[in-house]
Amino acid sequence: MATPRRPEGGYQPNLLATSGEEPVQADAPLAARMRPRNLDEFAGQEQAVGKGSMLRSSVEQGRLPSVILWGPPGCGKTTLARILARSVQAEFVAISAVSSGVADLRKVVAEAAARRTGGRRTVLFIDEIHRFNKAQQDVILPYVEDGTVTLIGATTENPSFEVVAPLLSRARVVRLLPLRDEDLGAIVDAALGDSERGIGGQGLALAEDARELLVQGTNGDARAALTALEIAANLANGAGRREISAGDVRNALQDRRPYYDKGADFHFDTVSAFIKTLRGSDPDAALYWLARMIESGEDPLFIVRRMVILASEDVGLADPQALVVATACQQAVHFVGMPEGFHAMAECALYLALAPKSNSGYRAYLKAREDAVRTSHLGVPLHLRNAVTGMMRQFGYGQGYRYAHDEADHIARGATYLPEELAGARYYEPGELGYEAEMAARLAKLRELPGMDSDA
Repeated sequence: MATPRRPEGGYQPNLLATSGEEPVQADAPLAARMRPRNLDEFAGQEQAVGKGSMLRSSVEQGRLPSVILWGPPGCGKTTLARILARSVQAEFVAISAVSSGVADLRKVVAEAAARRTGGRRTVLFIDEIHRFNKAQQDVILPYVEDGTVTLIGATTENPSFEVVAPLLSRARVVRLLPLRDEDLGAIVDAALGDSERGIGGQGLALAEDARELLVQGTNGDARAALTALEIAANLANGAGRREISAGDVRNALQDRRPYYDKGADFHFDTVSAFIKTLRGSDPDAALYWLARMIESGEDPLFIVRRMVILASEDVGLADPQALVVATACQQAVHFVGMPEGFHAMAECALYLALAPKSNSGYRAYLKAREDAVRTSHLGVPLHLRNAVTGMMRQFGYGQGYRYAHDEADHIARGATYLPEELAGARYYEPGELGYEAEMAARLAKLRELPGMDSDA
């Protein structure tokens, strides 16, 4: 096990918070007790707070712009907000968008204005800022603009979709990433070795396989890692053991699922990766991303719908059977349900990944759609209309139509099927892979027949 590196400076009980923050009590959860106190103790996120970064340079100069911290749970958004406020000696006021409304915002702003007259700045931290509607975000906008408060918003969702443009234009978006395994490992080691804030005073060791499981099983989430470590330590203590085992960690994790918000970026990013690997003909990557979605609780029918779309959009006529397989997969998943439905989903994903690819149908439709929209004022040629009544026959409906089954090879050579203004239009250009190669050969023969190029 790596030797924990202890941060410089002694621990001062109950003095971890700046004015306006609740002090951290000795019996607080381990994740709260081990919260970093400055940027040097902040693990990972070099791209956001490393030397030369915008945030670090700003606080070193005693300035702090309004920022939106965007990242998954447990990556340090709240901790970083507290550190930034402390670094510029500002009052830290935290509210949650889930439980706060316009009245709370107005109260915070009034207090910040009074504080400002005394020469003290206020950092307003809004957790889950994406939960605020447009009206609530608009309330805070003028006070961010005039400097009454410095806003730090935290969100797990893409700010460009969830934060109103005027507010977004007055803040810098800082992307925080899931912590790397080495960062989580350092956090775990620090908690094990710290006898003041951590569990170092308990005399416990962490087995190497338990450490690996703890790091890999918490998916870049420092809070989850420390919470699981504390539970595992209690399990070991309760059993009278001095070493935390992999079994203790496994019990503490309780089959923790990876972070996956079905309404946010992870949802869209993961399904995007899945579709791109199917399109790119990589069966192994396709199975990996499929498993990521299934094991994270994604709606299986959503996944299958995406495969049905890909079967026609990207495999297309190179293998028409792909659409049959995908729709059969939908029926199987709907009928069998989960968890057994993954068998059909895996089979379908492999079939689609290995199938030849063609988007000729998609491209052809886009061309036809362009002409269809442009010429929507044109009537249907008379010979293609059904003469349902005698009056319609008098007006020429259906006259000149040639029934293909009455002609040689069931082909009406020289017949026209497009409006006159679109004579000669060509939309479909077949590919050369799989079954479509046969279709291309058939189309070429059709166009070579006498009179079959009359639209040209």
